[in-house]
Parts: sequence; C-alpha cells; structure tokens
Amino acid sequence: MTKYWISSETSVEINDAPDVNAVHFNVDDKNIMVSAGQTIYEALQRMPGIGEIPALCYNPAIRPYGACRLCTVEVSEDRGKSFRFVASCLYPAKEGQIVKTNTEKIRKLRKGIIELLLARCPDVRVIQELAKEYGVEKPRFSLGGHDCILCGLCVRACQEIIGKSAISLVNRGIYKEVAAPFYAYELGEECIGCGDCSYVCPTGAIIMGSNGKPVLPRVKIPYAEVGAMTSKEKLSTSQK
Repeated sequence: MTKYWISSETSVEINDAPDVNAVHFNVDDKNIMVSAGQTIYEALQRMPGIGEIPALCYNPAIRPYGACRLCTVEVSEDRGKSFRFVASCLYPAKEGQIVKTNTEKIRKLRKGIIELLLARCPDVRVIQELAKEYGVEKPRFSLGGHDCILCGLCVRACQEIIGKSAISLVNRGIYKEVAAPFYAYELGEECIGCGDCSYVCPTGAIIMGSNGKPVLPRVKIPYAEVGAMTSKEKLSTSQK
C-alpha cells in the first residue's frame, strides 16, 4: 500500500491498481494519484492545499491558453535528476513525474512576471495582491494605465462557450489589445449581451454597460494603420 495525499492535511493508504486509468506523481514531496488526461494545474485544483500555483488566465470552462505564465512549475521526468520549467495549465500530469511548485527559482520567475503585470496594470487589485505576496514593491519599468492583461479569456469565452466572435485580440507586440470588429467602441449585433466576457475577466477590465452589452477597454489604432488611413484621406482630398 502507498500513502497518497488528497489535500494538504489528508492522506489515504491505497493499494496499487494497475488496471485503473490513473496517474501517480509527486508534488512538493507528496505522492498524488489523479485520473489520467488532466494537466498538472487542473489536477491540483481539485486537491485543496497541495501545490502553490497562481494563475490569471485559467478558467475550467475554457481551454487553457498559457498566456500569463504565472502557473509555471518545475517538472522532472527522470526521477529528479533534472528539472525544467513548464506551464502547468498546459502540461499533462504524467506517471512518475516530480513537480515542484514553490522553489526559489519559480518564485523568482513569477516575481519577474508580476513586476511586468504591475507596471502595465498598477491599479488592478488582484495584481497588487500578487505583488504583495511575491515582494514586488515598485516596478523598474514605466507605469501604464491599463486594466487588461491580454490573457484572452474574454475572447475565448465568446468563441468557445457562446459560439460567437464579437471580440478578438488584434495586432501584435505593444499594440496588442482586445477590440470589437473594425476597432468600434461599441459592440455590434454579433454580441448577444450574455456577459460571459465580463464574468471571466480576471482583472475587471470589461464591465457591463447600461445597454446590456459589455464595455471594452478603449482601443488605440496602431500608428501604421493611422498613417495608412491618413494617406488615403489625403489622396482622396487631392483627387477632388
């Protein structure tokens, strides 16, 4: 019989059952047994107090995306000889794995991510709480005024749960943002006003408006497109 932990304070003795579709692995020096087919993060969400893994871009109703990387853990698949970083919301739980969720290396990595998030969204409470937990007092980077962390949960909720594409992530790099089609400030008929995007938003960046539809963060059209639009306007004016 082997001792398996089902929470941070409770363990049970279980006989090995080779015919059962289960995965046995170790998390922070505790033996764990879960049903096969789960990611590490998904499995540990069902086991209170085992593993210390924060996440902002995860929702059990939506396929994992791995945007925030706060759920990064150390994993070994050679009995502890070597470890590597993986995003636990994407990485499957495997037989014989050794998982470490709160080592000094992991905390340092998460601290760097949180510092970047705090610089982007200094007034968001959930990020402020994470910054306090991980000892981030003041970012070394210039502060932004955003509420959106670009996790994409709102977009994926609209597509996967509702079956619509009323909003999407547009552009790349520093211009990436959540927007309605054609950068409209108000959502069109494609939006049914279900509020799913607002509900899953981890930072409160999307709120429901008085018209029953969500209010998105104000978008900025990229400079390249502004230039193109301006050129077209000048060209049409000169041809008149």
